[in-house]
Amino acid sequence: MSRASDQAYAKIRAHLLSGAVKPNEQLTEDQLAQITGVSRTPVREAVRRLEDELLLVRSDTKRLFVADWSRDDIEEMFTLRQMLECHAAERAARRLTRGQVAALELVNRELKAAIEQTPPDVARFLDANRKFHEAIIEAADSPRLGQMLAKLVEAPVVLRTARTYSPEDLRQSARDHDELIAAFAAHDPDWARAVMGSHLRRAFHTFARTVGPMAGESGAEAA
Repeated sequence: MSRASDQAYAKIRAHLLSGAVKPNEQLTEDQLAQITGVSRTPVREAVRRLEDELLLVRSDTKRLFVADWSRDDIEEMFTLRQMLECHAAERAARRLTRGQVAALELVNRELKAAIEQTPPDVARFLDANRKFHEAIIEAADSPRLGQMLAKLVEAPVVLRTARTYSPEDLRQSARDHDELIAAFAAHDPDWARAVMGSHLRRAFHTFARTVGPMAGESGAEAA
């Protein structure tokens, strides 16, 4: 990959994840070239990578669109993320040093400070939350696991972000992190795996509330 392609990829990906474009919105290579400030050739290379990550999709007529995920799509992504990140938490519980656990506590204090603002600083919360989960993945010491999770952790943000969370949702996230830290400090992989699982299922249901019932469900059934 060329440096220009890497630059285009980073800028387009950030643009998609920022919420500046809506699900199902059509994009053109010319538009993306203007956003990135590079020519269409590296843009095409970047677009192929983003299609692989399911952030962009092509129609039958080859037109390019921002991905629009259904609730079914989101549930599958969270299920896969839960499988992988629970495994990461289990591995991390065996490997985290006292210093790394202290670093997680520091990040979670930053997350709590963001929640305590009026109104909560969601951008600051998201940044701290990302750092917290990245630290766990890094401590798991599995490059393959990290690569697979990179596509699953941010992808749902294209559709809905933590701006849909209520203040209580945000506080619950911080409490989950506190319990994860306790499990890591105890070097208890089973405890860490269980807490991570419930943490991610709770996050899924928060996202799911914003997109409605799964295919085949009525509103009453999903309520």
